[in-house]
Amino acid sequence: MSFILSTLPQTWPWLLLMAALAAGWSGHRGPAFALLAAFGGAAWALGHLEPLGLAVLSAGLLLAALLPRTRGPAGLAGHAVLVLWSLALGAHLLPGVQNLLILNQVQAGPGSAPYSLHLNLDKPLVFFALLLAWPALLQRKDPAGRRALVFGLAILAALLPLAFLTGALELEPSLPDWTLLWMGSNLLLTCLAEEAFFRGYLQHGLSRRFGPAAGIAAASLLFGLAHIGAGTAVAAFAALLGLACGLGYWGSGRFRVPVLMHFAFNLTHLLLFTYPGPA
Repeated sequence: MSFILSTLPQTWPWLLLMAALAAGWSGHRGPAFALLAAFGGAAWALGHLEPLGLAVLSAGLLLAALLPRTRGPAGLAGHAVLVLWSLALGAHLLPGVQNLLILNQVQAGPGSAPYSLHLNLDKPLVFFALLLAWPALLQRKDPAGRRALVFGLAILAALLPLAFLTGALELEPSLPDWTLLWMGSNLLLTCLAEEAFFRGYLQHGLSRRFGPAAGIAAASLLFGLAHIGAGTAVAAFAALLGLACGLGYWGSGRFRVPVLMHFAFNLTHLLLFTYPGPA
């Protein structure tokens, strides 16, 4: 808590963004977008958002708002643009956006590699765009049943032990003083946005068109490819994590399940193993 209080002069706008994300996730769209607008104003005033960045983010949100009423080739083209826009935000390729570096080359423990954390303002916008473009995002789907959910949870439970056995991680229980800030950032700025895109949007959309197996497989592979910059081993583990979360989503029919599975995996990694990897 002391770390959060000491960084409040820098991080307070992101508390507005996290509140907006929490409101949107709970289905309160009006307060969510009001808080998002307040965050945008603060980010603009503090120099984290430049005119070009604001224009591209606003254009993406406007396109997303129009998509539910757009059909035919125009609708397909709009969704293709939304996918590219979302991927660009997730990869932090948008100019005119200054994410806040809040941890710079710190160590979770003595055996962990140096780690840096940015509080992002680009990637979380994907969640808000999908709230507008994909009305089914938060709706409960028909669950496939307990077997799929249990299978997904079993894969999830096996991933970190597998990483330990292969030498990709080492055991190192730790509780860094920045854990609470990391938790808020990871759950709301990372897991919520990524699961909205890969599971709530891509997997659900592809499953409706091509069937659950194709939807889960495609979304999991794309999730792995999105992590290829960290190396092939990380991408392979990310694909397996995507598979676990995809089965959890399909089995439960609830969007919150893959979000919480993803977050539980990341939090366990931080608290019990070298994070993000061995030094």
